[in-house]
Amino acid sequence: MKKLSLFFLSLLLTGSLQAQEKNDSLQDPSKSVEDLKEVIISAKVLFGSKFEARNRTGSAYFLSPQDLKKFNYTDINRVLRQVPGVNIYEEDGFGLRPNISLRGTSPERSSKITLMEDGVLIAPAPYSAPAAYYFPSVGRMQAVEVLKGSSQVQFGPFTTGGAINFISSQIPQEFSGSVDANYGSFNTSNLHAKVGNSHKNIGYLVEYQNNRSDGFKNLDSGGDTGFNKDDLVAKFRVNTNPEAATQQALDFKFQYSDEVSDETYLGLTASDFEKDPFRRYAASQKDQMNAEHMQFMATHTLDFHNSFRITTTGYRNEFSRNWYKLNDVTANGEKQGIASILDNPGAYPDIFNIITGGASEADALAVKNNNREYTSQGVQTKFDYHWAGENTFHDIEIGLKYHVDEEDRFQWVDRYQMNEGQMDLTTEGTPGTDANRISDAKAFAAHIMYKLKFNKWTFTPGIRYENITLGRIDYGKEDINRTGSDLSTRENKVDVFIPGIGFNYKINADAAIFGGVHKGFSPPGSSVGQDPEESVNLELGSRFNFAGLQGEAVVFYNDYSNLLGSDLAASGGTGSLDQFNAGEVLVHGLELLLNYDLLKTNAEFKLPVSLGYTYTNTEFQSEFESAADIWGKVTEGDEMPYIPNHQFNASLGLEYEKFETYLSGRYMGEFRTLAGTGSIPENEKIDANFVLDFAAKYHLNKHLSLTGNMINVLDNEYAVARVPAGLRPGHPFGVYAGISASF
Repeated sequence: MKKLSLFFLSLLLTGSLQAQEKNDSLQDPSKSVEDLKEVIISAKVLFGSKFEARNRTGSAYFLSPQDLKKFNYTDINRVLRQVPGVNIYEEDGFGLRPNISLRGTSPERSSKITLMEDGVLIAPAPYSAPAAYYFPSVGRMQAVEVLKGSSQVQFGPFTTGGAINFISSQIPQEFSGSVDANYGSFNTSNLHAKVGNSHKNIGYLVEYQNNRSDGFKNLDSGGDTGFNKDDLVAKFRVNTNPEAATQQALDFKFQYSDEVSDETYLGLTASDFEKDPFRRYAASQKDQMNAEHMQFMATHTLDFHNSFRITTTGYRNEFSRNWYKLNDVTANGEKQGIASILDNPGAYPDIFNIITGGASEADALAVKNNNREYTSQGVQTKFDYHWAGENTFHDIEIGLKYHVDEEDRFQWVDRYQMNEGQMDLTTEGTPGTDANRISDAKAFAAHIMYKLKFNKWTFTPGIRYENITLGRIDYGKEDINRTGSDLSTRENKVDVFIPGIGFNYKINADAAIFGGVHKGFSPPGSSVGQDPEESVNLELGSRFNFAGLQGEAVVFYNDYSNLLGSDLAASGGTGSLDQFNAGEVLVHGLELLLNYDLLKTNAEFKLPVSLGYTYTNTEFQSEFESAADIWGKVTEGDEMPYIPNHQFNASLGLEYEKFETYLSGRYMGEFRTLAGTGSIPENEKIDANFVLDFAAKYHLNKHLSLTGNMINVLDNEYAVARVPAGLRPGHPFGVYAGISASF
């Protein structure tokens, strides 16, 4: 990938510096709804602009190119923290594998929300193994869309909390390109370069990003604790002449990424975290993630006229990864998983002494090759037609999708001995002897959404249909050649209709009320007869603009008849991915967003301020018992783990022709790591924290700018999670400087 980096830099630097500034296809329209003609939204986006987000019948948020450029974050956690209704708990400090929840869905590995890139499902195996061990690099995205509410029937299979769509860099209308590079603390750097052009009948884009760091944690045995990730994207488009009566276009997209990260599941005990939150025990020195991802997409667009479009996309995603990491430790014949050890180290003194490098025993340290391969492929088509009556506007959207995916686990365990703080291999494992199975899914999905506008009212009734077959073939730990000598299989089928309806009432040009009700759905696992996750979801909100104060306030209420939990190693479980019924749960809350320019009367300066608040309350309505390391024993009235009651974020900017500065703060309320009620026990709690970031840009001219960032300006030391095993710290204070060039 280093050769690729040099190639793209040379390509960019030899480009014409006299080219005009590129036309951003995702700019936010500034005209009022009365001045704009109805348009058909591209199949690659959910709504495509702030204007469309403000006029939907459900809650929606659009992070525009301008929003993303303010801080130039490469950490998706920091990007999404400004969106109300998004709950996140961090893990590695860089956002490599985020844990995202929308409106109280289970956040572990973002496995209960619909994740897409350019309108295509992007989780490694969205139906059969949705845990997002691959996540798109937000640093190369042009925009991010977050959709919640009744419009969920358009996007699935997860319709309870919402959908997030990453819009990759678009092919520009004219020859243009850019190079962004920065460097700073912990030997962290980011290089992002792209170039593209459009002619009468063709267009192209080539893009490369490298993001790397030595990491901010300190291994007892020495060594890096960071990562190195490459991304390459190539796009090509052919289209008919602009004057053709029927417009057609065929777009091809290829994306490749690789990652090597020295990341671990092994955190710290409470006492060690208090002494040094950035320490890493010696027993994690071999832990490393190696991953590769490829995406192939071909999209055909057929515009019969301005009111009728058919868009068809074929796609294939391939993802392979092997996270080589400490799984359990054995001493004196006693074996314990790392989560149990760090939760109560005093109960296992001999084992804990091995983890810290103070004792030695042959084969004590079991390091698992969590080796898995994923494929996700399918074809989807969307028909969109609209027409107008004398006082009405009508739009009908019909979508069809056939999708298949699978997860192939072929895992084994190597055993090590600790010798004076260094791990020596004592027994090499045999591939396939730990896990040897394939999980798969076949799904047919369809939806129809009808939009009716009449005077000040807009109504959007719709329904989604999902037909899913989930299966698993387990060859067993003895049949590493997969002859079928000890084969076990299982299959589960789901057939479900998911209705919803939303409305929007435009009181006047400055205020509107919206709301809706829809069915929430999440696919079950492959266990025979396991029920899916289902809920009834309601929301009611208002968007307003009074004297320059723009905002949105929404209340939501989700009534789960059957919440599903997952046995993920990332949440302290065994990693089987088996789901379990968690019963009835009520989730309700408030989302508030306010934006105002304190210098709105000043023609030269802008002083934008933004305030966001999210309140989320969760309550189990029934009893059940999960493994102690996941949710523990649940009784009626308990709160869900990992979901804080309160989140608050605020940002303040100063914008002028030559410079921009921004300050962003986030408050995360305390949350529990096991289900419970009342005051949170110290060993089941993550304390509240406040983090402040700063960004600045100085524009030398319209093509060249200097950039600077500070992460965690106050240098707060804080915990972000107690999973996968032990306490984990957030990113410490960091300073970064760079340059941004465009042509």
